[in-house]
Amino acid sequence: MADVWSNVAGLDNETQERLAGVLETRGADPQQQEMRRRFLAGIAMPSAAHILEVGCGTGVLTRALAQFDGVASVVGVDLAPSLVEKARELASGLPNVTFEVADAASLPFGEASFDAVVFDSTLSHVPDSRRAVEEAFRVLRPAGVLAAFDGDYATATVAVRQHDPLQTCVDAMLAGSVHDRFVLRQLPALARECGFQDTAYRSYGFAETGEGVYMLTVVDRGAEVLLADGVAGEDLVAALKAEARRRVEAGSFFGHIAYGSVTALKR
Repeated sequence: MADVWSNVAGLDNETQERLAGVLETRGADPQQQEMRRRFLAGIAMPSAAHILEVGCGTGVLTRALAQFDGVASVVGVDLAPSLVEKARELASGLPNVTFEVADAASLPFGEASFDAVVFDSTLSHVPDSRRAVEEAFRVLRPAGVLAAFDGDYATATVAVRQHDPLQTCVDAMLAGSVHDRFVLRQLPALARECGFQDTAYRSYGFAETGEGVYMLTVVDRGAEVLLADGVAGEDLVAALKAEARRRVEAGSFFGHIAYGSVTALKR
């Protein structure tokens, strides 16, 4: 199944709205916020910095970047018009933020336009991650910073035992929601191949134990994929969702994804 995030604009309105809600739910999670706070703290930017966020979605990180000291402006771009519209709505009170519909593989900006280019959970959904990194290099000024945060989705799990049936839901969700679950591991070498230097990698961890908030949505979305693909019937899908909730009620739910960030400089 193709990555749903690579073609949000081609989905029905209800699905687009649901995906926008997923982004905002994830952005409101305290662990997710803390990981991104640490990620942003590691980005060295000049005063009055002009920042581009590629694949901004509903603008969760764009809004955070705009409120950093010393940031003059932030431009968020996304391929999905509905997400850009939502991002504009949510950032209406921030005067230094703008949003545009644009493709990561063909950015509508001139060379040396920005001090930093940020990817937040974007490169794992881009069909041609090399082209996206090359475009980032092109639009960065000398001494500009590439900063990417993403999931190491090959580690995603809700399994609490071998052959746990709920893991089937996670695997199905990833198959339909991530283009390349290994891209974060490839990114340091890819950045160097595209001309960046001083590449640094940091690892983070996200875990839910006892309760399930974000990872419960992963199970639900994966169960729906199994149903849509004809792999599981309605009764089995209902049973999988019920089992996830039984674990939450019993305090035995477990979910984990490793995340990582890569920063690099354009010399």
